[in-house]
Amino acid sequence: MEKKKLDRLSELTAISRQRELTQQEKSERESLRWEYRQSVLANFTNTLEHTTIVEPDGSKIKVSDMKRSGEDK
Repeated sequence: MEKKKLDRLSELTAISRQRELTQQEKSERESLRWEYRQSVLANFTNTLEHTTIVEPDGSKIKVSDMKRSGEDK
């Protein structure tokens, strides 16, 4: 997420503590929040895809190769 957008989100949050936001400001804030969440999720997913677990026996398993709990075999 661009710093400019993140700064605007922070600004809208600060304004909301001082007064009620207009409908347009609320809509803008929700849009920026959604974009921020997507950015955090993408970064987290990228981190997990490049994470390797080292087992006690020394073997390495990439997290991206592991099956999710509950998936069919």
